[in-house]
Amino acid sequence: MPLAEKTNIEELTGFKVGFDFKLSLLGCTVKSPSQSAMNTLITKCKSAKKPQVVAGCVPQGSRDLKELEGVSIVGVQQIERVVEVVEETLKGHEVRLLNRKTLPALDLPKVRKNKFVEILPINVGCLGAFTYCKTKHARGHLGSYTVDSLVGRVKTVIADGVKEIWLSSEDTGAYGRDIEVNLPILLNAIVAKLPPDGSTMLRIGMTNPPFILEHLKEIAAVLRHPCVYSFLHVPVQSGSDAVLTAMNREYTVNEFRTVVDTLTELVPGMQIATDIICGFPGETDEDFAQTVNLIKEYKFPQVHISQFYPRPGTPAARMKKVPSTIMKNQSRELTSVFEAFTPYNGMEGRVERIWITEIATDGIHLIVFTSLSKVGHTKGYVQVLIIAPESILGTSAMVKITSVGRWSVFGEVIETLSQVNVKMAPECSPCSNQNDTWMEDRSSKNLIGWFLRKRRNHDHKKVDNGVALGLKNKQDWALGGWGIVDKSLLVGILVSFLMIVAVIIHL
Repeated sequence: MPLAEKTNIEELTGFKVGFDFKLSLLGCTVKSPSQSAMNTLITKCKSAKKPQVVAGCVPQGSRDLKELEGVSIVGVQQIERVVEVVEETLKGHEVRLLNRKTLPALDLPKVRKNKFVEILPINVGCLGAFTYCKTKHARGHLGSYTVDSLVGRVKTVIADGVKEIWLSSEDTGAYGRDIEVNLPILLNAIVAKLPPDGSTMLRIGMTNPPFILEHLKEIAAVLRHPCVYSFLHVPVQSGSDAVLTAMNREYTVNEFRTVVDTLTELVPGMQIATDIICGFPGETDEDFAQTVNLIKEYKFPQVHISQFYPRPGTPAARMKKVPSTIMKNQSRELTSVFEAFTPYNGMEGRVERIWITEIATDGIHLIVFTSLSKVGHTKGYVQVLIIAPESILGTSAMVKITSVGRWSVFGEVIETLSQVNVKMAPECSPCSNQNDTWMEDRSSKNLIGWFLRKRRNHDHKKVDNGVALGLKNKQDWALGGWGIVDKSLLVGILVSFLMIVAVIIHL
């Protein structure tokens, strides 16, 4: 998608360039709104007479767009030449680099948006030919990186201090089919290089059902590994076989069920996210009802719901459209069904290990992802909000879940784990009693700490579930909110502690 709020090259790169230059970057050609936003941005830059370069899927797949006239463009496999294109554009030249070539290098210079997260592409292009999708027009046929090159990149980024590695792809499950390897071979090779203390976690990217059906047991074994999040994004798009056929998705609803059921059975705490397209051409009320029933049955913690957008040049663009009012009503109905789920109920009181990676949007909490079970986010990639200093970013910790919301849970840090004193079990077990006993033993050693934790637990329950979207009053978390009884109890505990110390010294 276009980075409309990041058009200044100094913001994008972190380097001062000494001139005013506008750069539009595109990353998605699947939906019309993405391209519309790009068109608006290009028009604004042209009106301001700013030089600009457009890169990504849209110019690669739709090079003859009117909006791209007079603009330098870079294809998806020429991104390493962007500096050269910028230099030529600043000289007043229009550059067009769209030829396909070998795979882009994995070690191109980059400035990570999050220094603790490495997004690692394992292949480009895809094997599918969905009737509604333009991705293949832009990305082309499948091209996989070798296992050795990807493992080498993993070793490099771990040495750089990365704490999460996200494998990305148009379809992770299709990896290696062009070079006579497969996804389980790659995953096992990468996992073997991850630190045994669990300080760096692996997240497997989106995969369509057809290409993982034959490897479900092997993939489940990887997802059970302590250093791999028990989370997978598997788009179903519709609960109707008729609609899936019209989409040319190359699987049935029952095959999707097989993927979900197998992974859920074999991986403790497994969490699966999925996608739904509402209003695909030819979809009937019965087709949509089947989709709703599928979502109700599995109660997925994450469902990405979108309306159908016809993309020029695709077969679906020529199909009979579903009226927009019906499509919007379907989207609202399915959203209401999904938002009524309570996927994280039952997590309160559990003790989990978490990995802290970023600051929440409210500016107060830190966002973390746990590694145990329930992708009501433990090793299942459940989002946990904690209050802690920024120095805790990039570390792992044990937390107690104090309350739960619809989209995330709240946690209280019990102890930060250093890389040297953490010993990973051969396989993660979700929220074991051993964790609870460990927490209780540590709490009993510190009466004041116990009291403070009890107080914070009480405060957490007052916070609205939407805290991740921003708290209006940060002082709600300050000591100033304590009542006279709380303060009296704390003073009493301190006095008792001092008296005990005095007696010990006197003896």
